[in-house]
Amino acid sequence: MTSTKQYSDRTRHRRLKMYVVDSDYKVNDQLEGAVHVPRGSLCQAQEGGRGEQLWVKMLDTGSVLKIDKEVLREVSAEVAHLLQPVSDLEYRLSLSMKPHKLLRLAALEPGAGLQVQLAQSGSWAEGVLQYRGPLTGGSGVYFGVQLQGWALGLGTSNGSHKGHQFFHCPEGCAVFVPVSHIAVATPAAPARRDRGGSGAARGMVSRTTDVSPPPGRDPPAPPPPPAVGQRVSFTVESAVQRGEVRFCGPLRGEQGVFVGILADHPVGSWDGVFKGQQVCSFPSPKYGLLLPLSKVQPAQTAQFDHRRGRSPPSPSSHSCPPPLDEKAVAPPSPTKPSQSRRSASTAATQQRRDPPPPAGPRPDRPGDQPRAAPGEAEPEPPPPPLEPGSMVEVNDPPMYGVIRWIGEISGISDTVAGLELDEEVTAGTDGSYLGERYFRCAANRGLFVKLKNCRPDSRFPAHQAQANPVERCNSIAFADWASERVEENTPPLLGTEARERFSGWKRGIQGNCNSCYLDASLFCLFSFSSAVDSVLLRPPGPQDDTLYLHTQDLLRNEIVNPLRRYGYVCATKVMALRKVLETPGGSSGFICEEKDPEEFLNKLFQLLRVEPLLKIRSSTQKPQDCFLYQLFPQQRASVRVPTVQRLLEWSFVQADLKFNEAPSCLMVLMPRFGKDYKMFDAIMPSLSLDITDLLDDTLRQCSVCQAVAVLECVQCYEDPDITPGCIKQFCATCCQQVHSHRRRLSHSPRRVGVPEGWWAGPGAGSGPRARERLELFAVLCIETSHYVSFVRHGPGDEDWLFFDSMADREGGQNGFNIPQVSPCPEVAPYLRLPEAQLRELDPASLQGRPRRLLCDAYMCLYHSPELSLYK
Repeated sequence: MTSTKQYSDRTRHRRLKMYVVDSDYKVNDQLEGAVHVPRGSLCQAQEGGRGEQLWVKMLDTGSVLKIDKEVLREVSAEVAHLLQPVSDLEYRLSLSMKPHKLLRLAALEPGAGLQVQLAQSGSWAEGVLQYRGPLTGGSGVYFGVQLQGWALGLGTSNGSHKGHQFFHCPEGCAVFVPVSHIAVATPAAPARRDRGGSGAARGMVSRTTDVSPPPGRDPPAPPPPPAVGQRVSFTVESAVQRGEVRFCGPLRGEQGVFVGILADHPVGSWDGVFKGQQVCSFPSPKYGLLLPLSKVQPAQTAQFDHRRGRSPPSPSSHSCPPPLDEKAVAPPSPTKPSQSRRSASTAATQQRRDPPPPAGPRPDRPGDQPRAAPGEAEPEPPPPPLEPGSMVEVNDPPMYGVIRWIGEISGISDTVAGLELDEEVTAGTDGSYLGERYFRCAANRGLFVKLKNCRPDSRFPAHQAQANPVERCNSIAFADWASERVEENTPPLLGTEARERFSGWKRGIQGNCNSCYLDASLFCLFSFSSAVDSVLLRPPGPQDDTLYLHTQDLLRNEIVNPLRRYGYVCATKVMALRKVLETPGGSSGFICEEKDPEEFLNKLFQLLRVEPLLKIRSSTQKPQDCFLYQLFPQQRASVRVPTVQRLLEWSFVQADLKFNEAPSCLMVLMPRFGKDYKMFDAIMPSLSLDITDLLDDTLRQCSVCQAVAVLECVQCYEDPDITPGCIKQFCATCCQQVHSHRRRLSHSPRRVGVPEGWWAGPGAGSGPRARERLELFAVLCIETSHYVSFVRHGPGDEDWLFFDSMADREGGQNGFNIPQVSPCPEVAPYLRLPEAQLRELDPASLQGRPRRLLCDAYMCLYHSPELSLYK
């Protein structure tokens, strides 16, 4: 019989097998619940597997799950460690099928010449391999590369990572990248030619092409940065905009190259100043933008993703296709393919439109274009620009389809369009091109051609002009997206019923034309809380005018009540509110420009004559009335991830502030400057906010003996011997004892207000006192100029919903944003983290929605359920 020691020794020396997950898999785990394991995930076998299933540890998440063996494909440990840092799971899966290429790259010696892809811009640059191996805290293999040539200064470090020096080079000249971002620097191999034997037409690409280029092929040369004065394009919300470059280069304290743009339309918010330095100038901040180089393209090669309303990521180097021919030729096909269901529906829509004006001469009118000369044909209006969602045809005889994607593909100089065809073709794909996914469609219906070879679908000659996104909200096109008016008072739902009503697509508030700041703010305030319902229910007074009555009716009956009853409000209703906000003589830009939530809320509360939510006083000034409080600590906190409780107390102590009275609703803006700079990498929203010690003229406990406090000492706030990081107040006896220490002789305690009563007299007893607490009910977050919100819908720790008013999109620029609300119980464990674990939390380790909640918090909203009944 084998002894336990012998078994342990044998197990210790046996290397556990590594696997890659070949297909999407769902696990119903007893501890984790329903867990989705995406294809491309890496895992390591554990002991105890029996039968058709195997216990594995997921390398990406650390979870231990039981998975069917049929979805697992074994890879060597060396290959697994190379693949682990690759974040694109589809690309990771394709690389796992070519282990010999990975091992060839892993065998490179220090000093080898490389091409490396920069994360900021996606461009490829020259470099020299200096280090290969794991970084701190992991087993994944990274490649440390020293940049050369034009990329000098665009790196992320001097060869160090998180305080560990792996090699030495000048600052800003080193990058640490996974194996997916490097290629051997050798002369480019000739492009592979289509031999024509597969039946694929010229200008199309067979699905059997290799996923990645041979190891000896160079990545494409990086495009040169745009020059000052060059015309460029970029995406704002769901629209492609254009402008002129006014600045291009690195910025102090930032990594990568940035571009300052003078926009053609007022879609910006930058005045040309960065960290106090004048970088460039604009006639108005509304026309100025500062964008990373990766977000900017030459004006003639703009990319646009109709599903997400933003530019798609640049294809990786492994999708380097052979060049498309100038003119694509279709394979044999019927001369007139039958219309698909989509085409028939579109045809019916076109027939309902007004017919075009009859051809022929007409009287001249002021402003008319000159008529054609006698005998000449009347000039046709130019067709609208092609975009995702446009119906087009290609080749002769024609093939018909819809553009699903427009962008750039490595190795092809012209802009490429991805089409979903009405009928299958032999050379068709499912929306992939050389292993890279660009869109999804049925098999053999995806086709990639040069955009210049596409022309509008001749079966439907009526061109649809680009609509005004503001006016389009009120058009008949929004009929299928309309929401109802509800005049009955509708309190918010809570718990399971609320989750079921709100969860899903077309839920929440529909976004349109830069409205995310307003959508997210309204959803935070009114979806599941009554903290500010007084603005909806206050009866009009003699001083209230027609504007007040209209605004209150619109907010209550068109937005809040329908949202609570049906879980959805269309963009038309929100646009009506935006027009009210932009009244003559008031603020501008609410209709179509991007604003900050606090600017919107201040304007809305002023129109509705709301009593100030906060009354705050300092020792030298009279009480100030306001609606929101901005956290602006004068120094950085000593903790890595501070809580809102800590920051609020710290901010009040440093500024010598107190609440005059307990607020029923407290909206706290996080310490950040604009949308980009954040004072902290992550902030923990406190579930409960204790404001007892921040109130003026209230009972407070002595920090030592819990008797009634009569003195407060600001200098003791960070004292490590007396609960550091907390406000210190003392009774007279304890204050004298504490400040008799030689380190505290210079402190200046001062008296605090104590309300009259038996507790204030001599001999008042000690014991616990009632605390004034506010509860967190919503967090508004921002990431890359887009606002989303996390809202608590019940008393449970996991009762959290995530809302995005522009989570998806139907159609191109003339399409519709699709809002989504989804449960996010995964944030609950982070919100419950104790102080000890919070000190060890690394913001860089956060992923998914927990990362958005902690790293992108813009405003935390608290309320007092008891006080809300009376205020």
